[in-house]
Amino acid sequence: MPNIGAMLKQEIARLSRREVRALTEVTRKAAAQHRRHIAALRRQVATLERQVALLQRRTLGAAAAAPSAARGKQRFVAKGLKSQRARLGLSAADYGKLVGVTAQSVYNWERGNATPRGDQLARIASLRAIGKREAMARLAPLAAKAGKAKAAKR
Repeated sequence: MPNIGAMLKQEIARLSRREVRALTEVTRKAAAQHRRHIAALRRQVATLERQVALLQRRTLGAAAAAPSAARGKQRFVAKGLKSQRARLGLSAADYGKLVGVTAQSVYNWERGNATPRGDQLARIASLRAIGKREAMARLAPLAAKAGKAKAAKR
């Protein structure tokens, strides 16, 4: 015959495990729900951060196009201009059209023989925020104007 103390101890352990399982089930479900909610919030934050970055790029591009009088001094590095022009895939003549100068001026800036003036520097800075497609889009109307001007001279 089994010992009554041992049987009582086993029964108490079984009932306590059952009770703990029932109580922790609610907590486990709540924790799973919280994890799902946190994952959804993280996705939402990532989406919002992408939108903010896009808006910042747009506003910085617009702010760079504004006159540089309100801003502090801008730096000019010839090597940076050369790499920017290469990144955009533009010739010196095309880049000069975007900035409003001649191709020779662009070459002189890249070699370090000359430095751009303040207004030219502001236009160069505004081009930093654009990509190849936008550069080509900005260049198309300028090329069309140049073609019309040549036709008018004839």
